[in-house]
Amino acid sequence: MAVEIERKFLLLNDSWRQFADAGNTMRQGYFAGPTDSQPRASIRVRVDNQHSYLNIKSYELGISRQEYEYEIDRDDAQMMLDTLCEKPLVEKTRFKVVVGKHTWEIDVFDGDNLGLVVAEVELNHEDEIFVKPDWLDKEVSDDPRYYNVSLIKHPFKDW
Repeated sequence: MAVEIERKFLLLNDSWRQFADAGNTMRQGYFAGPTDSQPRASIRVRVDNQHSYLNIKSYELGISRQEYEYEIDRDDAQMMLDTLCEKPLVEKTRFKVVVGKHTWEIDVFDGDNLGLVVAEVELNHEDEIFVKPDWLDKEVSDDPRYYNVSLIKHPFKDW
């Protein structure tokens, strides 16, 4: 079983930018969830500068979730974004910053989520120790408002 263990933080400032790569622009959309009142998974399609993916992630709070990701045809992904996914799409640029032995992913959102910036670090186990850079602020790993799937129905501009 594929498991993603991820911690998510807000940022204090932009000092991370001096260490970041050039960034990767992404558009992603989510398919309508199950009709029951307790969704079990989110299903999304993502297109970035080089690749296209179909992703299935278990829908639960916390830092550990099941995750499955498969590369798919770019034209198919674009068509899914345009015709099958809920709107608005999630638009962001993802930057990577290496701190210690971990690579942080900093998502700078655009569109309806303009102004939102979140840093994530993936871990091998829930208790793994990692260096917290001085540009980190409050942890929001357990706050569902910051899950990308939530930003479709409740975009940052409406908070």
